[in-house]
Amino acid sequence: MDNALVPALPSGVARPADGVMARLTAVPVKAMVMLTLGVAALAAVIAALAMWSKGGDYRVLYANLSDKDGGAIVSQLSQMNVPYRHADGGNAILVPADKVHDVRLRLAQAGLPRGSSAGFELLDNARFGQTQFQERLTWQRALEGELVRSISSLAAVQSARVHLALPQQNGFFREQQKPSASVLVQLHAGRTLERAQVAGIVHLVSSSVPELSPKAVSVLDSSGTLLSGGAGDPASGLDAQQLQYVQQIEASYVKRVLEIIEPIVGRDNVRATVAADVDFAQSEATDELYKPNQGRDASVAVRSQQSSESSNGPTGTPSGIPGALSNQPPVPATAPIAGASAPLQAAGGAGSTGSTRRDNVVNYEVDKTVRVTRNATGIVKRLNAAVVVNHRVLTDARGKTTSTPLSSDEIEKLTALVRESIGFNQARGDSVKLINVPFRTEPAPKAGDALPLWQQPWLIDLVRAAAVPAALVLVALLVIAGVIKPALKSVAGPSVGRQLDAVVADAPHLPAPASPPALAAPAGARQLADARELAKQNPAAVAHIVRGWVNEEKS
Repeated sequence: MDNALVPALPSGVARPADGVMARLTAVPVKAMVMLTLGVAALAAVIAALAMWSKGGDYRVLYANLSDKDGGAIVSQLSQMNVPYRHADGGNAILVPADKVHDVRLRLAQAGLPRGSSAGFELLDNARFGQTQFQERLTWQRALEGELVRSISSLAAVQSARVHLALPQQNGFFREQQKPSASVLVQLHAGRTLERAQVAGIVHLVSSSVPELSPKAVSVLDSSGTLLSGGAGDPASGLDAQQLQYVQQIEASYVKRVLEIIEPIVGRDNVRATVAADVDFAQSEATDELYKPNQGRDASVAVRSQQSSESSNGPTGTPSGIPGALSNQPPVPATAPIAGASAPLQAAGGAGSTGSTRRDNVVNYEVDKTVRVTRNATGIVKRLNAAVVVNHRVLTDARGKTTSTPLSSDEIEKLTALVRESIGFNQARGDSVKLINVPFRTEPAPKAGDALPLWQQPWLIDLVRAAAVPAALVLVALLVIAGVIKPALKSVAGPSVGRQLDAVVADAPHLPAPASPPALAAPAGARQLADARELAKQNPAAVAHIVRGWVNEEKS
């Protein structure tokens, strides 16, 4: 009886068994193309998201590498299973940002990068049949490479280049040229080379090359400034050192002024500057002084003394003709008688005279004083100090602040303190100027308000990191909403609606229930199953059909 109540489905309604194929067949070509393109676009977006999440953020590991170091680093990264990329045409190697420091330490442990300079290992690859010029050139390159490695090992030096000029020696000694060298150093940011370090580089290069004088070595920095001194002027090359010395002197004087003025007027109420005129000229003087001998005292030194004496006088021995008369004693002298002209002499004796001579020569030491004077460099010739003091700021009970200028007596006292603190010397032309003016104060910006929110570095980094995935997700949503969803509606919605419309429209043409067609048992069972399936899928249509049957029976 039930089998007789189930009518045959209209010809326009597809059966559930072949509903999928019927729906796909009934879908318009335009909707099918849109569905295919949407699915492909969604798959591409998903693949891009997967690749981006797998790749992550990459940072520079090393840049400006030589081909040899680059190949060694890439090989080591492959062994360590670290992903990497190339940038700037292969001049830079990128690795994930969270592995940069770890990879650098591991590569440093392996001795990478070794640097682009080759040392004495160039001599290990000597080719057979090379000329003498090639041998000399290889030796020069190897020596330059070793010097570069030694200089680059300094803490302040980032990289270095060494150029050696080694002239070829000949058999004539007078025509032989001396070698020379030039060193170009690139320092780390914020680093400088001290005078002792520059002298050490010069000594290192001159000691590594035979017959190379330290005066023939030039050291330059990356800005082209000559760091080493020349041969002719011993004071050349000291400009940086002199400037540093002057700055130290000025800073020490400013510190003295602030230490003595700040406790009086307050920490932020005084500004001071000192300009020092320093003389770096070098002079040398040699004096020879001769001290005259003053008197014969203990301070006089006798070098030599010579005395001689000779005497010629009368003798008491007899003289004259031998005989009795000559042996007689002399007759006493008698006064001459008036009118007599005979001489007064002893009778019978010969008269004689005598002489004495004495010589004394004394040689004294001559005093000589040799004095060599070298004036010290870096002498302060003049000091100019300028000090600005703020007005006195007073706060009353209501919290209102007022500023009043200092009196002339207070300004004079502060000026006197500044003069004493810097060692004011009027004879050398020192000057001190102290003025009292109100300071212009501006509110300091807060730490959080220094930059707007959209200019904060952390926000910019976050936006950069999330820009790619957000854009991919937006593209995926647009593909789903604009392409895939309308295509699915055109695939599922219209087919079911046409079936329901066909069922509803064909309801008046259904056969009367009074004379149901006779069906065989297998066919009735199949129709019953189809009717049940239709009732499950479209209960509203089945209810409409039953309602139509009931209305026909009542009529």
